[in-house]
Amino acid sequence: MRRNKLSMAASVAYVWIAMVAFGGILVETIIIYPNVFHDVPRSLAESMDFFVVTGPADFFPPMGAVTVLAAITTVILLWPARRARLWVGASLLSLVVGEFLFSMLFFWPRNDIMFEEGIAVHSVEVLRQAAFEFQTGHWVRLAMSALTASLAFTGLLRYHRDTMAVDVEPATIR
Repeated sequence: MRRNKLSMAASVAYVWIAMVAFGGILVETIIIYPNVFHDVPRSLAESMDFFVVTGPADFFPPMGAVTVLAAITTVILLWPARRARLWVGASLLSLVVGEFLFSMLFFWPRNDIMFEEGIAVHSVEVLRQAAFEFQTGHWVRLAMSALTASLAFTGLLRYHRDTMAVDVEPATIR
């Protein structure tokens, strides 16, 4: 019973973290990126001036690490619950492949082009192309984040249903 409570708490925490991460990516997509990419290269320079104190790069890497840690912890704690473990394991897979690896392989080079090297190294056309690719790819990242949160939530529901079925005996009919 004690392990069930710990497993449930970890699963709830993971779902909450995954949903907060998804919400952050959604806000970034709908509110921040239209401003960052509306007039490349000028808007890139303006966004760098705006994000002097803190920006997405200060939030998402630590948030991603916390999300991965929560997912791994939840998979370990839910290991005996096979049906829930499969859903949470799938969410971990979508998180690592669809968000982390995709970000590392696709977004990081474009971030370097747009925000590190910028107009001093690249033509306006290269910057615009990188911005277009970044925005297009970001919809994939948003979808993967939604998938991660949805799979984590489904795992939580499966675990809850499975543990409730064990903990509660059906009422007898008289």
